[in-house]
Amino acid sequence: MKRHIWVALSLLCCVAAAQAKDIKIGLVYSKTGPLEAYAKQTQTGLMLGLDYATKGTMTVNGDKIIVIDKDDQAKPDLGRAAFNSLITDDKVDLVVGPTSSAVAMSLLSIAEEYKKVLIVDPAVADAITGEKWNRYIFRTGRNSSMDAIASAAVFDKPGVSIATLAQDYAFGRDGVKAFKGAIKNAKIVHEEYLPIATTDFTAGGTRIFDALKKQPGRKVIWPLWAGAGNPGKILDMDPGKYGIEMAAGANVLAAMKGMKQFDGAEGFAYYYFGLPKNPINNWLISEHYKRFKSPPDLFTAGGMATGIAIVEVLKKTGGDTDTEKLIKALEGLTIDTPRGKMHIRKEDHQALQSMYHVKFVNDPAYPWIVPKLVREITYQEMEVPIRNKR
Repeated sequence: MKRHIWVALSLLCCVAAAQAKDIKIGLVYSKTGPLEAYAKQTQTGLMLGLDYATKGTMTVNGDKIIVIDKDDQAKPDLGRAAFNSLITDDKVDLVVGPTSSAVAMSLLSIAEEYKKVLIVDPAVADAITGEKWNRYIFRTGRNSSMDAIASAAVFDKPGVSIATLAQDYAFGRDGVKAFKGAIKNAKIVHEEYLPIATTDFTAGGTRIFDALKKQPGRKVIWPLWAGAGNPGKILDMDPGKYGIEMAAGANVLAAMKGMKQFDGAEGFAYYYFGLPKNPINNWLISEHYKRFKSPPDLFTAGGMATGIAIVEVLKKTGGDTDTEKLIKALEGLTIDTPRGKMHIRKEDHQALQSMYHVKFVNDPAYPWIVPKLVREITYQEMEVPIRNKR
């Protein structure tokens, strides 16, 4: 009898083992190239999010989570090759990324072709969940409209004249378009677009000054920049002599070390570790210091939110990675993240989340400019437009 029992138990164990599987998550990101710093934070955050949501086991319903990453170098052709390889060679169940909006735009149709879920973070171009969207695309990061609406909440007042400064590609042009759409009271008097890797802002700054200095009232330069180059160098041209001020947005900590001259400037933040007050952000800060001896950065929180979302979805599906079941579980998903509540809108699969109105302070205790909270701008009050054609 005992022998029969042991045989039965052994068979049950074998069946359970056979049923367990690996859940493969692909990550396409700019591991090298001009957006390397952002990509590394996203990858770190993703792994922390998976760790947090699985309580350190990296398993869901007994299935092991494996992340397979590939470098796109912020180049669309390499992004497409990486995406194809993840699906056809590595047989991933879903894909996360990319860092660049240009790369993201090149992946949307491939996700539809293969019928695989692509969770976009941190690329922000509106078109990703707008006119170029399809039902396999979700975004856990914010989009350009959210940046624009948050910034408009700071500067959109009668008597304010604004000149925009952005990089000449999807991220910059979509961002300015969204900002203009959010402006109801202020006046946009000039749009300046410069090459993505610009380091000399003299010519662009001169054109901006010429457009603003003749305007009455408050005059503001609104920059939208990512990666290499520092548009803050325009401050070296002394815009103050024309009564012109420069807005600021919270950036990665390395970039904010070069923003000390923005002391007193207003703007918005997507994330700064000292802003959100909640248990998950406390865990993130503590764990990041423990592992890396530094605070989490701008895109770390976004990556963590993505990791948490993936685990919560897999719990809802019982570990089933069928694309249709993943879509159903993701649509309308509301979770807690380091940045507070995040809600994935069913209509366009865009994650809605709070932003922050901040004032930048040159605190000598920190090597970077510090964004101090003026107020939280909740996603319920932002009215982020639905731009897809579902």
